[in-house]
Amino acid sequence: MRGWTSVAATLAVTASLVAVPVASAAAPRCDPKPIQTALGALKKVGVPGVVVTVKSPRCGVWTGGVGVADRATGRKVTGGEHSRIGSNTKTWTATVVLQLVGEGKIDLDDTVEDFFPKLIRTKDYDGRKITVRQLLQQTSGLPDFLDAPFWEDEEAHRWDHIEPMRTVRQALALPPPDDRAPSGFAYSNTNYNLAGLIVTKVTGRDIGTEITQRIIRPLGLCGTSWPGDRTTLPKPELRSYVNRDGVLADRTEWNTSDADASGALISTGADATVFWNALLTGKLLAPAQLAEMKKTVDDGSGEGYGLGVERYELTPGLVTWGHSGGMPGGHEFRNAVTEDGERSVTFLINTDEYKWQDVDVAIGDLIRDIR
Repeated sequence: MRGWTSVAATLAVTASLVAVPVASAAAPRCDPKPIQTALGALKKVGVPGVVVTVKSPRCGVWTGGVGVADRATGRKVTGGEHSRIGSNTKTWTATVVLQLVGEGKIDLDDTVEDFFPKLIRTKDYDGRKITVRQLLQQTSGLPDFLDAPFWEDEEAHRWDHIEPMRTVRQALALPPPDDRAPSGFAYSNTNYNLAGLIVTKVTGRDIGTEITQRIIRPLGLCGTSWPGDRTTLPKPELRSYVNRDGVLADRTEWNTSDADASGALISTGADATVFWNALLTGKLLAPAQLAEMKKTVDDGSGEGYGLGVERYELTPGLVTWGHSGGMPGGHEFRNAVTEDGERSVTFLINTDEYKWQDVDVAIGDLIRDIR
């Protein structure tokens, strides 16, 4: 506790301590300077508010933030807010699939045809040639359903219930993506909604239920939930904003059923930190399945994409894992975790209008310097 007394007194933000390591008189203390520097940088990226969660051996888990969680009321970010985490959901989905692989219920070389005969038989796509591994690694060649004309105005479907199979059929009507990397990588939400449907086919339960039973409950993640058709967030919520004619408009309430296995989860910075630590330290996957998850292909930008995880070096020479996320209502998620799971940084941002390069620099510097 002694090391954190100075941190709380020094940081000019509202923050809460989630966990504190036991420190002896000789143990190195937490240095708050990297957190202070990151918070100062985040004040300049042009967003209403950011939840920041940091984990390190010396500092334990600290969560706080900058700015406001609600522009209408002026409610400050405290660090405990619930937010949509968008495509970070893909990592949770991939974890469930790989657990089923470990149980012998799915093989990564199984094809879509094995689970859904004749579902994918068009001039461009053949389910007999698309494997589970390719779905998780974004190398299936399937286009993103969000490129369908139906989604040109996403806000027009803000309150709609959309079944995941419908999103898959929307994608099958589209031409192949024209931005595939030489590795075959082409990011597509369709891949993960289809993976979620395979989970349902195998278990008899939807992906939200499987994530809840296999990850959320065992890890005790009280701030994480599967929304279904719920359009609101649990309180306290991080409200979200999008640019409408030069004005930031509140679009927090949204039916995200279309996102399903590709992006529907709601969580907190602290819960996401627990999940990623558990994942990378082998608490959720056996060594063989974790090794498969971390086999990456070039995503076309020089970074690597595994089975639902992104490998990147925000600081040269420091390998980290994570998965970014974004939602049409404005919520953004960014994180980085070291290979051993010991150090992690998570940002929950409440608008899609921000200088993402500056945010990446802040994450990279913080995970490099925090101890």
